[in-house]
Amino acid sequence: MSEYTRFDTVFLSVAQQLTGGVPQLLDVLFEFLSRKTDFYSGAGVDQARTLLLEKFDKHGGKAMKEAEEAKKRKDEQERKLAERRAAQKAKEEEEFRNAAKVVEVTEEEAAAFEREQKNVAATTNSGETSEKKDDGDEDTSHLIKPNSGNGADLANYQWTQTLQEVEAKIPINVGFAIKSRDVVVKIEKNAVSVGLKNQAPVFEGKLPHPVKVENSSWVIENGKAIVVTLEKIMIWSGGIASWILILPS
Repeated sequence: MSEYTRFDTVFLSVAQQLTGGVPQLLDVLFEFLSRKTDFYSGAGVDQARTLLLEKFDKHGGKAMKEAEEAKKRKDEQERKLAERRAAQKAKEEEEFRNAAKVVEVTEEEAAAFEREQKNVAATTNSGETSEKKDDGDEDTSHLIKPNSGNGADLANYQWTQTLQEVEAKIPINVGFAIKSRDVVVKIEKNAVSVGLKNQAPVFEGKLPHPVKVENSSWVIENGKAIVVTLEKIMIWSGGIASWILILPS
């Protein structure tokens, strides 16, 4: 602690009585030196100016050094805080994705889902019967090759699925790193839409099965893609649906 801190109360008292801030405080100080001391006349104005600049540099340099050290401490604290937040967010997202969830649905949702499953099964069986070729070979040109995540890699996005969730990764091809303020993501029970603000969606359509909106989420990955996670609906009588396509092609 400086030996001069004992005078702080004196200078603070003077400063509080002035309305002109530091410039007026300096006026008071130099007028005092001119009236009550030989600061200017004793050794000459040039020497007085030299002394003034010497003290200015001494205390100014110290003040700048302390300000730089304070800024470094603040930046380090903010960096550590950002790292903790990022680690916590990653942990929560990992737990969210890995957690096995059983979610109750309303009777209306369950009935609608069962009807849809029966219709899909009936259509599939009918198609298998009518589309067989005479030579016994099956036409598979219309099928999409699945990826390692039980989904598919498509032209504009890729998707994977587990028993509980479907995840879609949508690249955003722009010349800058996107942030949450740049994008618009809408997740509904039977539809999803992803895109940049004030532009047409790059990923949009009706879903093949309903999802739990309140348990679905999205994040930005490396400023270059949007990852949407959709939670499937559990049906007590029929289990959880395995999706064929996240969006109809």
